[in-house]
This record gives sequence, C-alpha cells and structure tokens, in this order.
Amino acid sequence: MASEDYTTRSMSSKYNPNEIEKDMYRFWVEGKFFETTDEKEKEPFTIVIPPPNVTGRLHLGHAWDTTMQDTISRMKRMQGYDVLWLPGMDHAGIATQAKVEAKLKEQGENRHDLGREKFLDISWDWKEEYADFIRSQWEKLGLGLDYSRERFTLDSGLSDAVREVFVTLYEKGLIYRGEYIINWDPDTQTALSDIEVEYAEVQGKFYHMRYPIKDSDETIEIATTRPETMLGDTAVAVHPDDERYQHLLGKTVVLPIVGREMEIVADTYVDMEMGSGAVKITPAHDPNDFEIGNRHDLERILVMNEDGSMNENAGHYQGMDRFECRKQIVNDLQEQGVLFDIEEHVHQVGHSERSGAVVEPYLSTQWFVHMQPLADDAIGLQDGDGKVHFVPDRFERTYLHWMENIRDWCISRQLWWGHRIPAWYHKETGEIYVGKVAPADIENWEQDEDVLDTWFSSALWPFSTMGWPDEDSEDFKRYFPTDVLVTGYDIIFFWVARMIFQSKQFTGKRPFKDVLIHGLIRDSEGRKMSKSLGNGVDPMDVIDQYGADSLRYFLLTGSTPGQDLRFHWQKVESTWNFANKVWNASRFSLMNMENFAYEDIDLNREKSLADKWILTRLNETIEHVTKNTNKYEFGEAGRHLYNFIWDELCDWYIEMAKLPLYGDDEQQQQTTRSVLAYVLDQTMRMLHPYMPFITEEIWQQLPHKGESITVANWPEIKPAFHDEVASNEMKRLVSIIKSVRNIRSEVDTPLSKQIKLYIRTENDAITNELEKNRSYLDHFCNPSELVITTDVETPEKAMSAVVTGAELFLPLEGLINFDKEIERLEKELTKWTREVERVQKKLANEGFVNKAPEHVVDEERQKESDYLEKQAKVKARLAELRS
Repeated sequence: MASEDYTTRSMSSKYNPNEIEKDMYRFWVEGKFFETTDEKEKEPFTIVIPPPNVTGRLHLGHAWDTTMQDTISRMKRMQGYDVLWLPGMDHAGIATQAKVEAKLKEQGENRHDLGREKFLDISWDWKEEYADFIRSQWEKLGLGLDYSRERFTLDSGLSDAVREVFVTLYEKGLIYRGEYIINWDPDTQTALSDIEVEYAEVQGKFYHMRYPIKDSDETIEIATTRPETMLGDTAVAVHPDDERYQHLLGKTVVLPIVGREMEIVADTYVDMEMGSGAVKITPAHDPNDFEIGNRHDLERILVMNEDGSMNENAGHYQGMDRFECRKQIVNDLQEQGVLFDIEEHVHQVGHSERSGAVVEPYLSTQWFVHMQPLADDAIGLQDGDGKVHFVPDRFERTYLHWMENIRDWCISRQLWWGHRIPAWYHKETGEIYVGKVAPADIENWEQDEDVLDTWFSSALWPFSTMGWPDEDSEDFKRYFPTDVLVTGYDIIFFWVARMIFQSKQFTGKRPFKDVLIHGLIRDSEGRKMSKSLGNGVDPMDVIDQYGADSLRYFLLTGSTPGQDLRFHWQKVESTWNFANKVWNASRFSLMNMENFAYEDIDLNREKSLADKWILTRLNETIEHVTKNTNKYEFGEAGRHLYNFIWDELCDWYIEMAKLPLYGDDEQQQQTTRSVLAYVLDQTMRMLHPYMPFITEEIWQQLPHKGESITVANWPEIKPAFHDEVASNEMKRLVSIIKSVRNIRSEVDTPLSKQIKLYIRTENDAITNELEKNRSYLDHFCNPSELVITTDVETPEKAMSAVVTGAELFLPLEGLINFDKEIERLEKELTKWTREVERVQKKLANEGFVNKAPEHVVDEERQKESDYLEKQAKVKARLAELRS
C-alpha cells in the first residue's frame, strides 16, 4: 500500500477497525519507517524486546508488555531519535523441548529413537512455525519493530557470545563443575535453578520414627516428611549442646529396614527446639544434609533414578515410583513398630515451573556459576551514576535483596534443545577441556551432553544482539547500553538480575538505563488467567472484535507502573467508543475541509474565543502527554488525551466551530479550518503512539506534509498560542451553558424550546466579555430573551445557578406547568421517603449491622446519605414551587 492510497479514498461513514488496520502494517514495514536511520546527528534510543518463547502464541501479558514498548519507541521516533526497537525470540529450552516431545509422543515417537540430530531438526521446524505465528501477532498489534535486526537466541552470533561468556567465566574460576544437591524435575529429567521452582502449600504428613541404638534398648526419635529418602540415611545429627544426647555422641544407630549402622554426630545446624532435637541425615537427597555430610565426611547414597523411581540402593523397593515407595515403606515401618505417629502437616513443596512435577532435591554432577563476585559487582553498580533505574523504584529493593542473598546458579540442563555446553572430556584420562572451539584431536574427546539454562543466553540479550563479543561492531558502539527494558515483576530474578550482572561483567556497563516494571493481567475478578480456570483471553480475539487500537489503549491506560491490570470486556468496548468518537469528529472536520490544502493553513488570522481556547488547551495537553509518557505514566497521559479529545475538542470546539463553518464569512471559515486542521493534526500525533492505526488513517486524510505519521514530528508547545484570558473566558462560557442545560434537564425542558435567560454579572468587564460571545449563548442556550447586565433584578419565580463572576436566572413561567411539576415531585418525594425508611430500618437492626460484612454495611450507610440528600432536594423544590 502506498501513501497515495490514503489520499485517494474518503473516510468511510462508520469506524471499522478491521478495515483500516488490514493493510496499514505492510505500508509501514515496506516504507521502512521502523528501521534505524543513517543520520548520525540523531541521538540513538534503543529497546530490545523481551524475547517471547517459541512455544506457542502470545498472550495478553505479551500484548501489554509490547504495546508499552511500542508506545515509547513511536514517541521517541517522532521526537527525532534514531530509534532501534530490536525484535527476537527465545529458544526456551525446557519449554520448547517438552512441546516437541509431546508432539512426537502423539505420533508414537520419542527423541531417543530419533537421535539428537534428527530431534534438533524437528525442533528447528517447530521454531520456524511458531516464529511465524508470533510475527503475525506482532503485526496485528501494530508493533514498530526493526525486522532487519531480528535475532534468535540460537543464532550463530548469539551462540558465539554464549561460548565467549562460558569460557571466560570458567577461566576466571566463576564456572565450575561439581557434585551438589540440585532441584531435579523427574518429569523432564533435568536440573532446575532455584528460581525455576514454584512453591505451593501442600497437605502432607510428618512421620515420627524411632531408630534403635546399637547394642542398647534405647532409641532416638526422628521425624520426616519424605520417609522414602531414609533409605539413603548415613547419620543422625544432634546439637552439640543438647544435654539429652551427650551420652549418645559417637555411638551407632541402626537404620530400620536397611540395617545400615550409622554414627550419631554433633552439628550446630540442628535446632534443639524443633521436634525431638534429632534429625536423620540424607546427604544425597537434602541440601542441608549435604552440607552436614561434607562437614562430617559422610557417605552420599542416592536412592532414586532420574525419573523419580527407586534405584538399586533402595533394596527391594527398586523400580517403585517414589510416592508408591513412600506408601509401602510407611506400611513396613508400621509393621516393624518403628513408625509410631503420623501427624498431618501443611508445608511448602517445590514444583517445577515448567512441568508442574514435585521437585526432588537430588545429588547430581552439574555445572554452576559462582555467583557472589558477580552479584557484588552488580550491587556496586547501583551506587554510581551508571545505575539501573527501576520504575517504580520500590522494585530496586526487591532486586537488591535477592542479589544480596544469592546462591550459586546451576546452569546445566539435561536437554538437547539449547546451547550445548562447550566442554569436552578426554575419553582415556577424563581431563576436562573448555573452549570456544572443539579440541584439535576431537576423536579422543566427548562433548558434554548437556545444554545451558535458557536464562544463560537470554541474560546476554541486550548486548549479544548488538554484535558483542565484537566490541567494534557498529551496532554495539551506537545502540548499547539500551535505554529501557519493559518487563513484568515476575521475572526480575529470572532475567533482569542476570542481564545486569552479565552486562556489568562483560561490558562494564549497565544493560539499560531504565527498567519499567509492570504487573500481571488478571481477569475481572482479580484472578490470575490460567487454562485450569478457563478465564484466559486471547488478544487476537479482542483485536478481531474491537481492533488493535482499542485493545492497546485499554492496556496502556488501565494501570499504573508496577501494578496488576484487570481485564474487562466493557472497558475495551469503552475504548472502542472513544476511537469511534475520534473517527466521527475527524470525518465531520474533513467534510468541511474540501479542497483545503496544507499550504492553506494560516494561524495568524484573527481568531475567535473558541479558536484561542482550543489552541491553549492543545498546548497544555501536549505538555501533560509528553511529560507523562516520558515518565511511563501512560494512564495519566491517556486521561489527559481522553478529556481533551472527547470533552473539549469534540463536545465543545467542534460544536462551536460549526457556527463559522456554516456561516457566510469566508475569512472566519478559513480561520476555523486552519485551527481545526492544525489541532487535529497535532492531536493525531499525540494519540499515535497509543492508537497507531486510526491516527495514521486520519492523518493521511488531513492536510499534511510527509509520508507517514510514524515519522512526523512530535507536537511542540507554541507559546504564541497560549492565551490565559481566552481560557478563563471560555471556562465561564462553558459553565453558563452547562448550568442552563442542567436546569433544562431538571425541569424536563428540551433545547428546542426557547427560554428566557437573565445573567447578572459582577462587573462591566464580564458583561462586555459575555456580550462579545453572545453568539455562543444564543446557539447553545436557545433563549427567547437574553439579558446580560450588572443590575438584573431577581425574578420572583425562577431557577438559578451561580458561576464564577455571574448569576443566572431562568424564569419558571412558561418553562414548566406548575401543577404537573408539583404532582411529579410529590410522587418522587414519596419514593425517596420510602427508600429512606427502608434503609434506616435496616441500619437500626443490630443483627444486620453486627453480622453483615463491613463493606455491605458501609454500602447501606452510603445509600442512606444519598437518599436523604435526594429527599431534601425534592422537599426544597416543592417548597419553592408551592410558595
């Protein structure tokens, strides 16, 4: 679609978002309006998209997140920056492999039968399919992405960066391989980092047992929530100061069922106040026991396989699932008289974020990042001028707390899809070689089978996408560090923290100046959207029904930074109504601009009060929208835009503009057209980052210069157009018109019926002001007689209102039928009296007041106040009429 197409077609009579959004994106992309420029004098502004996982279609959270980024980047482009908004996607390790394996299972296949190479080919096919889905959704949302720089975390360039980081950290001693207790997902059969574990309250049990002391009638009491792990016990520990067990230190306890003899050791980790003060030690299945085992040189006995079944060390329980083993071992312990009590117990149990499986603390040889030095550097970054600014700033405390209490990061994953660990083991000597390329005598080496945690590569995203590790890369030198990252508070630890410490370590700089944190999208009742609840909303469905602009405006203006957003279909419909209002106002204006060209716009002519006022309000709106959008306060910016467009431009200025437009004065017509064209042009530019499709469509129809609104200049405040006097005069005029309308409504008198209107002014200056603008009062108040003077006598029977600097009187005679109005008001008084009696009776009931929820009682009290106020007004009006 070429830009000429917009000027050769007229606006349709009805706002149809699907029609105007259909080809617009292709016009933008083919015009390369979203690509960076070669204008080096422009200041660069960079955003990298949080890369969505290639596991499926985007959800509302993605739509919210990316719409904020698009709004920022569109505004910055219009402000004259060389904007790079870099798109890309994440390979998503575990999540993608799980999806591909599920698909293979449906076909009766599995990855082991296929082999690694064939499985990876299928995974790449999956990636291409879902990358196309994601791009089509970006298109429907109207995202201004520079596709010439699109990246994927498994691209060759990004893979180079991953190997560079791994090898460098290894050589610095910050990456190591060791046997440790890690979080193990038995379903996906891979290690998990701490933050990939989600904890949930589970109804469990405490199993109380007595282990016998060797060569004694004595026993020692222990308790556990996981009796199946006792098969791997290698000691019992007590506190060295616990008087109860001093005589047992160094003695031997016999492990029931297994018969293994174990030492009773003293360790300060044990809490004397907890239970019996004695704990069983299972070094291969508990992180704390692992540390105690290291201190006392205890054997580590692993009793489970990687799939969660019991192994050969579990004796006759071998082959059982871990939970089936738990049931059987409990029965056996009860039969032997070892288990003497089972106590119900609610506790936090870790689940895999990816598969939902109960996570098993598991002894495994894995690769780890030694985090403390990296965390210390990142924390130090926050003390200088080059810090990362969190918006809202309270999230900096959240980030720092996690960094200050960080644990080493397990980065190896037992997967095939991902960055394979650049480590090789010598087939004969077992020597480890870590390097960016394979050893020269590769036939003597085997590469590590594991891949790296997804977050290892995505932690490099802000600079690996810019050409790093080539620090001479033009993109790296020009566009890094980036300016703002937009992301949810739920991945501060997963991603934001890791980007910061990796960027500080490898570039010496922060990865972004600002990180804008938003919350989660919830349903209308405040619940998290999920498949199980069936309350999810597909953003594409919303766009199909209401258009992208309506969805975008709702998402942007429905919350403040850091807060959750509740989805309401009614609110999306309200934003559609707003877009429709913009459309109809623009269409009316364009109908009155036939043959009016950009060169005809002349704002130096004599202007009306309405002209001066709307230009003043435009200035003020530009100031508010610019300031609040720059601060990421999209809701506040949207409020100013909405009020200006709906209330002031559409409901007041355009209505007032009809007087000269439909009049005979050609000079006044041209001035009004000029003001209308200029104000609409500037308004569409302000609204464009929020509603890009409708604003481009309208702007192309308006008298304009330039190819696209996407690269038009951002509106600037024009001091010459600021007129405080006109602003105050207009406020008074609007107050008078609104007061007359309210009185007409109160006495049920339509605008078509003429009324008498007397205005008593405070001084001659106000009289002259209102006389000067008498045409507006005649048009909007429809008076049969209009008197404006300082000495208006108060009519005997009249409705009145007070505005700044004046008092209004509308004589009732001829306005209403007194008898009918008294009859109507008496019925209304009966109604409100009945309501007052009902609510007061309810509130006098102590049972209701004491037992009903507080908010219900408060609602009834509010009703009482409201009904009493309405009753009083009706009484006063009746008294006035009867007098």
